[in-house]
Amino acid sequence: MKQGTRTARVIDAVRRKITSRALEPGEKLPSIRGFAATMNVSPSTVVDAYDRLTSEGVIHARRGSGFYVADSTLPFAVTEVGPSLDREIDPFWVSRQSLDAGPDMVKPGCGWLPAEWMPNASMRRAIRQLGRADDALLSDYGSTRGALNLRRLLARGFAEEAIPAGPDQILLTASGTQAIDLICRLLLRPGDAVLVDDPCYFNFQALLRAHQTQLVGVPFTPNGPDTELFEQALIKHKPRLYITNSALHNPTGATISPQIAHKVLNMATAHDLIVVEDDIFAGFEPDRSPRLASLDGMDRVIRIGSFSKTLSASVRCGYIAARPDWIEALIDLQVATNFGGPSPVAAELIYATLSDGHYRKHMEALRRRLAGCRSETGARLAGLGITPWLMPRGGFYLWCQLPDGADATEMARVALAKNIVLAPGNVFSVSQAMAGFMRFNVSQMGGPEIYDILNRALKGKT
Repeated sequence: MKQGTRTARVIDAVRRKITSRALEPGEKLPSIRGFAATMNVSPSTVVDAYDRLTSEGVIHARRGSGFYVADSTLPFAVTEVGPSLDREIDPFWVSRQSLDAGPDMVKPGCGWLPAEWMPNASMRRAIRQLGRADDALLSDYGSTRGALNLRRLLARGFAEEAIPAGPDQILLTASGTQAIDLICRLLLRPGDAVLVDDPCYFNFQALLRAHQTQLVGVPFTPNGPDTELFEQALIKHKPRLYITNSALHNPTGATISPQIAHKVLNMATAHDLIVVEDDIFAGFEPDRSPRLASLDGMDRVIRIGSFSKTLSASVRCGYIAARPDWIEALIDLQVATNFGGPSPVAAELIYATLSDGHYRKHMEALRRRLAGCRSETGARLAGLGITPWLMPRGGFYLWCQLPDGADATEMARVALAKNIVLAPGNVFSVSQAMAGFMRFNVSQMGGPEIYDILNRALKGKT
């Protein structure tokens, strides 16, 4: 190996330690001889690397003491935390491809409904009403908890689920993702262990890595997490949080059973575990399934959600329902990071649309439409040897097993060349054990040609 290559390898290793916060500003670097032994290079190579990093201002030398991380260092890089995934199966790559896709692209891998399926007529009526609103609504900051009318509406829905959360126990946020981010800021510290389902929603993983936590995956079954392995993970890793979808789990579409829900909560109590229940898909259920928040009585379960799947991903607003002491602390965090709650305009649009008598009928029709899509898509995929893991009670996802020998990552590469964005299984897997799975959005399957392209992708043909 050439000297320049060895030096670059040492420089890269130091940069990774700094960007991942393994080395903090002001912390001493390993000694030259010690790091040379670790990297299997000569001391002169480490001297050369340290000198170059010093000239760039990344580190500095103290006479007779050694080298230290500079107070002002490189920005934190989320992509440098955890395993370096192939870009085709990286969660950020899938998100970017879906978000930036042009009108000619088909997006079975995305996580939302087509625009024409959304309650746009109700939204337009709400926008027209907003044009007659007070100047303050259109111009001022929002209150710290968010719009009272929307919080009251949410509280009435929680009461129907026997969840004891009044308007003062609900905090509106800028989005569902921000809700999780605020909870992580409040309850986690770098290095804390967090349980997630395996597979789970890929942005759970991305956000938790950004908070420098240790992700622990627990295999997910058709009835919820594997409780035996769940308990083993609690004993071994002593996690602070467990983040999940109880109903219409993403990506599998499964629903937690009452028996497993009770077991999870009993274990949470025994091991001082806090549960974050993301209920974003609740509106797609034909009838209500067990909820951890209602079974727990809002003691150690935090309920979060948003309206991006059922109403609009353009008008962003989420919520957190939790114990009063946690809500008070979260309010302060939201003021510090967002200076108040979500946009009052966004909250008013959402409230007006949810209060519209047409919205309930829209959701009933949408559930029927999706039921037909799930059945049709499942049958057509089965004809290609792609088998749904289960048939969900609702929602728009099918978690499917590919034929023996097929690799979802390779399929995604082939499909992308044909302007199709897929969501391979390992995007959702902490253990990276889902190479033979794919998540399909049944509402985004496009025309019949997509099945021909999927067939070609299965055979590795472009």
